[in-house]
Amino acid sequence: MRNYYLILTLTYFCQVCFAQQQVKNTVAKRPQSKEWNFNNLNGWKYEHQDNNPDNQCVLGNGYLQIFTRANSVDRKKVCTVDQIYTTGRYTWRTHIPQMGKGDQCSVGSWIYHNDQHELDFEVGYGKDSVRQTLNATPDEMVAYMTSQAYPLSSVPVVIKTGWHLFEIDLTLKNGNYYITWLIDNEPKYELQLEFGKEIAFRLFCSVENLKFIGDRPAQQDNSGLFDFVKYEYHD
Repeated sequence: MRNYYLILTLTYFCQVCFAQQQVKNTVAKRPQSKEWNFNNLNGWKYEHQDNNPDNQCVLGNGYLQIFTRANSVDRKKVCTVDQIYTTGRYTWRTHIPQMGKGDQCSVGSWIYHNDQHELDFEVGYGKDSVRQTLNATPDEMVAYMTSQAYPLSSVPVVIKTGWHLFEIDLTLKNGNYYITWLIDNEPKYELQLEFGKEIAFRLFCSVENLKFIGDRPAQQDNSGLFDFVKYEYHD
């Protein structure tokens, strides 16, 4: 009789655990649409990849400002606490500043699962060789639209300084994500990815002094300004 009740108890707990997992799976498959206006950082957390512990993220008047220092390797960012977002439209309203000539600094609007599953807008001055290829004018920055792997792909376009809407749209094609990068509602680049909904993302805002996007260490302080970030679920 004792074994009978033990089996009943174990069966009950297994059913509860299974039901909880089903709820979690449902949430992961259909995450709630959200919009974050930066009156606070509820639902977000600070991140950095440097040896400088200062956050360098400032909230004011409904905007999030992230900045890096001249002649530094600052890499400052914030991201959503939840890593649950899959298919849908990801939108950032981001201000791109006039960066110093050749500065190795990027303003980023992007989504991330891990280093192999990362989809980006990275905007900076750009290397001179790239700027020449794109016929960039002095008031234009270079925006890279990048998939870090599966497959690796990175396409640059020029963009004026000022406010822009950066959008990543993920749908499913043949069971894997199909991505469209859009700037100011205009599709700029599309790519079939080699992974699907088993990979869920966090949303990121960042300003980082990155070597790939310029010819010399940043000679001035640079900052990006973020008005809002939005996620709208669709299949």
